[in-house]
Amino acid sequence: MSSHAFLNDLPRFAFFTGKGGVGKTSIACATATHLADSGRRVLLVSTDPASNVAQVFGQAIGSQVTRMTEVPGLSAIEIDPEAAAEAYREKIIGPVRGLLPEAEIANVTEQLSGSCTTEIAAFNEFTDLLADRNVELAYDHVVFDTAPTGHTIRLLQLPGEWTSFLDEGKGDASCLGPLSGLDKTRGQYAQALLRLSDPTLTRLVLVARAQTATLEEAARTAEELAVLGITEQHLVINGILSEDAGSDPLARAVIDREQGAISRLPDPLGNLECSHIPLRAGGIVGLAAVRRLLAADGAASTVTAPLVDPVSFTQADPQHLEALVDELAAQDHGLIMCMGKGGVGKTTSAAAIALALAKRGKRVHLSTTDPAAHLDAVLSGAVDDNLSVSRVDPEVATRAYRERVLATKGARLDEVGRAQLIEDLRSPCTEEVAVFGEFSHLVSRAQREIVVIDTAPTGHTLLLMDAAGSYHREIVRGVSETTNVVTPLMRLQDRDLTRILIVTLPDATPVQEAVDLDADLRRAGITPWAWVINQSIAAAGTTHPLLAARAAGEAVHIDRVHAQTDRIATIPLLVEEPTGHALAELTRGPRAVASA
Repeated sequence: MSSHAFLNDLPRFAFFTGKGGVGKTSIACATATHLADSGRRVLLVSTDPASNVAQVFGQAIGSQVTRMTEVPGLSAIEIDPEAAAEAYREKIIGPVRGLLPEAEIANVTEQLSGSCTTEIAAFNEFTDLLADRNVELAYDHVVFDTAPTGHTIRLLQLPGEWTSFLDEGKGDASCLGPLSGLDKTRGQYAQALLRLSDPTLTRLVLVARAQTATLEEAARTAEELAVLGITEQHLVINGILSEDAGSDPLARAVIDREQGAISRLPDPLGNLECSHIPLRAGGIVGLAAVRRLLAADGAASTVTAPLVDPVSFTQADPQHLEALVDELAAQDHGLIMCMGKGGVGKTTSAAAIALALAKRGKRVHLSTTDPAAHLDAVLSGAVDDNLSVSRVDPEVATRAYRERVLATKGARLDEVGRAQLIEDLRSPCTEEVAVFGEFSHLVSRAQREIVVIDTAPTGHTLLLMDAAGSYHREIVRGVSETTNVVTPLMRLQDRDLTRILIVTLPDATPVQEAVDLDADLRRAGITPWAWVINQSIAAAGTTHPLLAARAAGEAVHIDRVHAQTDRIATIPLLVEEPTGHALAELTRGPRAVASA
């Protein structure tokens, strides 16, 4: 029996899921190695775009099942989700290329460029691993470093035949279109989904950090998948700082915050078996590090290397957030958007910038589509006469949008078609489209004052809604050719008006996700203005040995950000949570600490 509950009596299939950067790939690798070391025949499947499985095991892997030479009994395969999505798109578009106008091909291509297509393509790739009898005979365990979302599972459970995006009147095909490319029989997908929900065959391991945001997201995932019958769930809280803080104030603050988050687990997680994995000094690279990851608590967290001065291993002279505010304050109007994956600090960055600009006498409007309580908690009473705040309620906007589509397009569909449309309207990008109207008003407002937004449509959504999609057609319908029409996308492409800040954390997966976002925006003709590296331990100047070792590991990720852009601001991991009046600390200039 292992000291970690999620490893005990592990069924044939194990899925690890969680937000980017929580360590699910490392834990999946460690689990697969642990099982193989115990004499089991194991297949490790990675679909993480930031995967370092090959680096971990010191050998090339790729898209074919490969035996791990240093771990008898273990084989691995890396499914590149972007390559899978590209091949998947070509399979759908190829047969109609040359038969449809180029503009229509471009429209269809964009509809198939969203996250749903990528996930469905990846699921299509590993369906054989779930349903294939030969795989069952060849391996005792199959370990996946990711899991399909509830939305993808519901899509594959839709009644009737899957609808092609080329069938007129079947919706905008944000998700139904990709289903037309599935190349296996419905029976094979049904078998795969049946195994996902069989607790004797499949265990879902939710991986999170000891942080409120990641634990809340894990709770939402647990609840959604439980409704679909995937109830064999375990929780792993990874990267907990469990060592004595000593005299280091940052280490004490981190320990207090983490223990507070663990003591307030959201309800759906409270009843799950839970394992705690301590913070390790460096990245999980190399077989020895993988084997130590699931060792008894404390066995691998001791740092024996000499303490390294953080200044010596990171980019010199980082730009402080105050320097970005100085540049932004040169204008009296414009649009500032903080973009990035959830949990990287978009709201905090946006609030700090908005307050700093307001205190410099600028008229500023701060808006968010995050839950109102989150922004309230960040501002926590910090106000300024020059600052106004608004909140777009995405649930209200999305509900109204769904009702409107169902009342129009849905009225023309039969029962099966309506069921498909309902699920299509539950796709992740539906919410972005639904709040687009409110977003458009904010873009217009930026002509008169500074507007700061802490969430915004992705490049994919903007392309769908603009010239190749429905928004532009709605705008120009009935407008003469001589009329000067300016769409929101055109405003965002205007570098004199719009400044986009990509917010990330100094870790592998968050940086990879930020790079992907950068590419998505550039595909829409939008050039990000600056990047913000948030919660940098190196910039905090800690003397705690374990945290200092973690700070050293940030260097490679910070270097990658520098390869993307020349304008970067670094925010240190702070002793005090940056809320309320403490937000001013983020824009007050460099502190007397080592910098990243």
